[in-house]
Amino acid sequence: MSEYCDHCGGRAAEGDHTACRAAREMEPPRYCPECRRRMVVQVMPSGWYASCAQHGIRVS
Repeated sequence: MSEYCDHCGGRAAEGDHTACRAAREMEPPRYCPECRRRMVVQVMPSGWYASCAQHGIRVS
């Protein structure tokens, strides 16, 4: 399990992230789940990619 929620940036083990998981079905991640940094996100017709300065790129 990731340390941070990739939608809201909060600690994954704290709070209710049900709404975050539902939103992530339609939206790309906004925060790095490893370090909580805000990621640069590019949405394309074929999918998305999100880039963390420290942990690299994640792709849909």
